[in-house]
Amino acid sequence: MTRPIPAFGDRTALIRDAVLLTAIGLFFGALGPFGSITAPALVRFIYWPGVILGGGVIGIAVDELGGRRFANPWLRWLFSSVVMTPGVCVLVVFASIWAFGPSPSRRYEVLIWQVFVISVAVMGVRQLIEKRPAPTAAPAPSDEAFRQRLSAKHRAARLIAVEAEDHYLRVHTDLGSELISLRFSDALGELAGVTGFQVHRSWWAAADAIEGVRWRRGRGELRLAGGLVAPVSRTHAAGLKAAGWF
Repeated sequence: MTRPIPAFGDRTALIRDAVLLTAIGLFFGALGPFGSITAPALVRFIYWPGVILGGGVIGIAVDELGGRRFANPWLRWLFSSVVMTPGVCVLVVFASIWAFGPSPSRRYEVLIWQVFVISVAVMGVRQLIEKRPAPTAAPAPSDEAFRQRLSAKHRAARLIAVEAEDHYLRVHTDLGSELISLRFSDALGELAGVTGFQVHRSWWAAADAIEGVRWRRGRGELRLAGGLVAPVSRTHAAGLKAAGWF
């Protein structure tokens, strides 16, 4: 996968684009393509960065407003390059008149082709910079072994809490609860990959099921989804405290 090109609100992306376009403009200023090498250096180093920056703004606007409809990044690149070309041509005509004076012999079909080629190159470089591999997602926490102990009704339900009752465990879910035969310590081992807290010697609670914590006179209560309430012992309160619950 590749990251999508950030929108206008991304300040880092805007700064990166501005630096990229300025660098390309300075490169063209030094190279002096399409006969501009005959112009004074100062003119070239004003003309080319200005044209590339201005054209880049047009291209980025086209890309953000219209290119996003294309899931294929290469179709998006081609669309943006084609659609931006007429607007950039107008910019180039006025910038060229300012920098080099009127040119009655200018062939506009050649200008369109030149602008299109540069647009393809600039937008391509911009897209290639954005084609960095996305960070590899961490494996999702797994409680598959524990869930296999549950009935079919509760196996796919949202896990809320596990409560020890003598030699059994009561597993609380959003579809109700059921008793299973398993030691509490073994259940904690099977739930080690799930984000949750042991809050009492006989209770474990899923982190995403916690709705609130009340602590009073050395004792605590955990309010869980579905109206369930679990005790919080002083011994096991540290994990909740570290997570910012109180």
